[in-house]
Amino acid sequence: QVDLVESGGGLVQAGGSLSLSCAAFTRTYLRYFMAWFRQAPGKEREFVAAIAWSGGTTKFADSVKGRFAISRDTAKNTAYLQMSSLKPEDTAVYYCNAGLGPIVTTGGDYWGQGTQVTVSS
Repeated sequence: QVDLVESGGGLVQAGGSLSLSCAAFTRTYLRYFMAWFRQAPGKEREFVAAIAWSGGTTKFADSVKGRFAISRDTAKNTAYLQMSSLKPEDTAVYYCNAGLGPIVTTGGDYWGQGTQVTVSS
């Protein structure tokens, strides 16, 4: 079982930057990947970025490549999503996700509660 708690998010102007954090809480030692998904109003949830347990492997959706970065601090069980050059189409609820084993861009079994990111034009 992995409990995920997101923080960050908010309102930013187009072209600006914003960072999200996701703290993971587990009772046992688990090697899990961490990822971010987002869901805009009227749209399906979509994959944004993911990072492996070791941090050595990352994956990004084409729509955010070159603008978003993902990192993690294994000692703190926390993953970070740094978003820059934000666009209005990045507006969505962003969800932290985790799963055991290697990265799966369809998402792992564990989800956070979501945090709103709004980019104004």
